[in-house]
Amino acid sequence: MNNRLPPAWSKHLKPGPAPKAKGPILKPMLNLQKANAQSRAQADDALLKQAYIHQQENRLDEAQDLCLRVLARTPNHPLALYILGTLYQRYDDEMALRYFARAVGEEPENPYYHLSLGEAYVKVSEYSSAIKHMQYALELQPGLVDVLCGLARAYTKFGKPDMALPLYEKALKINRDHPKVRTGLASALSSLGRMDEAAVYLKEAIKRRIDMPTAYNDLVQTQKFTEEPEELQSILRELGNPKLDSDGAERLHQAAGKVLNDLRRYEDAFDHFNKAKQASGHKYDINLYRRWIDSLIETFTPDFLAARAGYGNPSEVPVFVVGMPRSGTTLTEQICASHPDVHGAGELNKLRRVANAIGLKTSSAGDLNQPIMSITEDLSRTLAEEHLSYLREWAPAALRVVDKMPPNFELIGLIGLLFPNARIIHCRRDAIDNCVSCFVLSFNKGHSYNTDLHTLGLYYREYDRLMRHWNEVFPGLIFENRYETLVDDQEAQSRRLIDYLGLPWDDACLRFFDRDGSVNTPSRWQVRQPIYKSSVKRWKNYENEIQPLIQSLGDLAEI
Repeated sequence: MNNRLPPAWSKHLKPGPAPKAKGPILKPMLNLQKANAQSRAQADDALLKQAYIHQQENRLDEAQDLCLRVLARTPNHPLALYILGTLYQRYDDEMALRYFARAVGEEPENPYYHLSLGEAYVKVSEYSSAIKHMQYALELQPGLVDVLCGLARAYTKFGKPDMALPLYEKALKINRDHPKVRTGLASALSSLGRMDEAAVYLKEAIKRRIDMPTAYNDLVQTQKFTEEPEELQSILRELGNPKLDSDGAERLHQAAGKVLNDLRRYEDAFDHFNKAKQASGHKYDINLYRRWIDSLIETFTPDFLAARAGYGNPSEVPVFVVGMPRSGTTLTEQICASHPDVHGAGELNKLRRVANAIGLKTSSAGDLNQPIMSITEDLSRTLAEEHLSYLREWAPAALRVVDKMPPNFELIGLIGLLFPNARIIHCRRDAIDNCVSCFVLSFNKGHSYNTDLHTLGLYYREYDRLMRHWNEVFPGLIFENRYETLVDDQEAQSRRLIDYLGLPWDDACLRFFDRDGSVNTPSRWQVRQPIYKSSVKRWKNYENEIQPLIQSLGDLAEI
């Protein structure tokens, strides 16, 4: 969560100049008004300072209540709006955006407000807006390292890491010990496939003890280990640090597990992966998710969709690559994006934002009639055109733009309403392999089903149930790209993919690992390599440890 506050408290405390008195009778009244304004400003300031302390102590409800008290007395107080934005960043991106935007509107010359609004836009994949606000923040305060790093990260996420590099390098000259600089620079280099250079900066961060858990975790992702690196013992020593917090423990356990897995010390590796999950503290309500899937299946029926056959926009530009994480979605996107007429945009939040805005979200499980019925024919066309405009920002001339957000498998019904001619590629992989590959990686809170093996297996069953439904209600629409088929016969399956996109074959699609584009997913090291088969039936390395997963998968587990 962002705990940063603008440093200049004093500018929030100065009341505006009092108007000149028109006569002796008004003077006491004006003096009283001025005193009241000063008193109110001081009281607001005291409440907001206390709110900030609550925020630092993770007492978020108390912090929010104090900010709302200030706003009730002083509507549109910019600092109260800003702090509320930082509070909402943890769990509601849309509310964070609104509060930061209001703060910017009230105090447009504050670079910190523009920076935070830009960071909130990055979280929802609105990179053009993010870049605009961060650039303006730099105009207001050119040497602000947080802004340089924020803008660089936005460029990296926007698929332009080459534009991020000089910003990070400038930040490094200003403050060599800033926690975001070296890890950010390494991330941009990794996105470009320059793993060796990335490793240099990460090792520097470790040497200077700057954000070490992140640096170690990122470092071990830059290569595959065939012999024990000296970093492993350092990671294990750091895990014994009594000052280590849960986030740091999660990253270090994850890093140790990655190295040990590379070294084929599978039992030790799995022990660290388990401890990483425990450190995350995430919990998942699988029963709520099951009701959500029930609601989607009950709502998106063949009759419902047939009655809306003319909805949306007939464009063929959108391509959605969906499936479980670690099912081959990044590999599939890279193969498609190697074609000269295709642009790979990575994992976009745009469709999810549309779904959330109309109320099509997990928390609404059980009653989707109202949100779905709100999509009229006119609204479907408006939403589709907005989405197309967003995709054009990525690649104005591309015939196809790939959105590789795996959980969009939940929203195929919405895709059908907005883009009846969109291509949907469903990546499927051996269920046990897929789940094990998920479990050994660290995902964000939105993927907290990945915290324990039993829940992970149950989640996979719900994903499988929903995909079977989509195939029934959209017969012939969805292309199933089986990972094992792709690695067994790369060219034949790649040709099927490009043919499904409605494009002529191009041999560049066979050398996807040579393309210059950026990659920002956990698979970025693997997709820089030619296709290999070592991941098939990888789960057998962990057969003893993953019995809870196999049991919860039931008949989907191919033993």
